[in-house]
Amino acid sequence: MHAPVHLHATTIPAKLAAPNRWDLLAFPLIFAVLVLLAVGAKGTFGSLEAVKAGPISLDPAMLPGYAVRTVLRMLAAMAASLLFTLTYGTLAAKSKRAELILIPILDVLQSVPILGYISFTVVFFMNLFPGRVLGAELASIFAVFTSQAWNMAFSFYQSLRTVPLDLDEASRAFRFSSWQRFWRVEAPFAVPGLVWNMMMSMSGGWFFVVASEAISVGDEQIALPGIGSYVALAIERQDLGAIGWALLAMTLVILLYDQLMFRPLVVWADHFRSEQAAAQSLPHSWFLTVVHRARFLHALGRPLGLAAQWTLRAPILNKAVPGPMITETTTRSRVVDGLWYVGVILAALFAASIIIRYIATELNWSDVLTVLRLGAYTLLRVAVLIALASIIWVPIGVMIGLRPKLAEAIQPLAQFLAAFPANLLFPFAVITIVRFDLNPDIWLSLLMILGTQWYILFNVIAGATAYPTDFLEAASNFQIHGWKWWRNVILPGIFPYYVTGALTASGGAWNASIVAESVSWGQTHLTAQGLGSYIAEMTTKADYPRIVLGIAVMSLYVIFFNRVLWRRLYRYGERHSRLD
Repeated sequence: MHAPVHLHATTIPAKLAAPNRWDLLAFPLIFAVLVLLAVGAKGTFGSLEAVKAGPISLDPAMLPGYAVRTVLRMLAAMAASLLFTLTYGTLAAKSKRAELILIPILDVLQSVPILGYISFTVVFFMNLFPGRVLGAELASIFAVFTSQAWNMAFSFYQSLRTVPLDLDEASRAFRFSSWQRFWRVEAPFAVPGLVWNMMMSMSGGWFFVVASEAISVGDEQIALPGIGSYVALAIERQDLGAIGWALLAMTLVILLYDQLMFRPLVVWADHFRSEQAAAQSLPHSWFLTVVHRARFLHALGRPLGLAAQWTLRAPILNKAVPGPMITETTTRSRVVDGLWYVGVILAALFAASIIIRYIATELNWSDVLTVLRLGAYTLLRVAVLIALASIIWVPIGVMIGLRPKLAEAIQPLAQFLAAFPANLLFPFAVITIVRFDLNPDIWLSLLMILGTQWYILFNVIAGATAYPTDFLEAASNFQIHGWKWWRNVILPGIFPYYVTGALTASGGAWNASIVAESVSWGQTHLTAQGLGSYIAEMTTKADYPRIVLGIAVMSLYVIFFNRVLWRRLYRYGERHSRLD
């Protein structure tokens, strides 16, 4: 693993701190970004009356301001997702007792549509800041957070569970404290996968932006200024020209944050590849080059570097491990584990009893069997679609990940495709199915994977990017080619990353089934048999016992599928696919 030397502040002599030509380029760029963010944030702390008095306009000249507000919400959600990932993913990876609860919860959270709970969160946040825009902004940010956090947490969890044994042994030999081990070994190893999942999360957030910027509080509608509200109004008025302007604005925004944020992050993450030989081709970022060569900017950033260095070396956080780690399971530990497992089972049974009592007031066993049958149909669709997406995107992801120049060119396009709101394609699907008299049970299934297939691509790219160059050179020296190269070299190396991508894509497909199995265009309505269409129908009828039954059965299917397949693949990857 390359030494992350850039994390440590270095002393800069005063004579070298004078501005150079690179400062003249870097400062205007950074200052312009800060000004835009400050102007956008100003409206966040205003009064709700000001938002109501200024309705959303489809004038394209308003799009730059709307774009800034939307990006601010997405960046705030990304910051919250990153904090959630570092805490939740670490706790699940470090504690078997916590993992027993946290991972099934994460399975459900990333599979069940969280937009169904937005009404509750809106009331909560609006009551926190009554009469202020900030309450509605926080509700919108939370909705975007639910589309970003889960795959990042899974990626970080997977990385912590597959840290190479030689790094683990080195940290123990140097008697690193838990704090040192996390920031010097585990977090750096997880960075490549986390960066690509952050990229995917940012793109996936665009779909939720459309729904999250239109806030409903009782009978009152609040449209927050943003591209999401602009698109929603354009769809309502069937203004294709306005939708085109919105897509253009979205494309430009994606290009900007790709060049100013994600491209530098990809270059930075390349420093943490676990390898002994230097890569022959390295990723490049013009913006990062400008920042690195700006002397005065480095001098201004020196206090931040010193603060980070002091935090990493704080004595209270860096107490050496006093002796060898004890691995024997004590009798006391076994008793505590047993009590913990019993407590978890009792809590699960208590929650199940509450759900059963609620749905038993109006439903019977025939309803349960019907929902189980519909869930089996959706499960079959999810399994087939994940297999098809894997066959397509695994080879493409490996090709991109092993070629930094190609990745640099493809990265913005992949982000745009992942960010494109898949629901805009639903009307074309309805027209095509009706025109050619196709079977909705088969062809509507493809809509489930439109927005979630990208989790597989981005994670495979992350795995291929992090794959050690010395392993590839060894395979080349031994003339390992063709299928043997795939089977013995690259597939084992990217396997943990693939499992993370497939697991999150699977959860996203279950989520998307609610809108993909029941679609409309004008007076034409198509439905595929499945659990998603059942939940959508019951939601329209406001049949809450059946909604609860549908979501409960979906959660059971997701947990069962993940435990039977994905968790076993995770364990297999931990044992056989470490980069040791």
